[in-house]
Amino acid sequence: MKTAVLSVTLLLLLLSQVIPGNPEKCWKSQGACRNECIKDEKLYILCRSGKLCCVKPKKVPQLS
Repeated sequence: MKTAVLSVTLLLLLLSQVIPGNPEKCWKSQGACRNECIKDEKLYILCRSGKLCCVKPKKVPQLS
């Protein structure tokens, strides 16, 4: 019984890492790492994975 529970837990843990729609977060969790930014987003920095950190324009810090 313990092995069945352990197996199900491990499977759910692995699936949570593979399921699309849950992109890596960046810029203080305000942005998402993507291959291409969507229409209403702007590139701010690069993510650790090398993808673009896409942030909504209103959340991008203003340079003074």
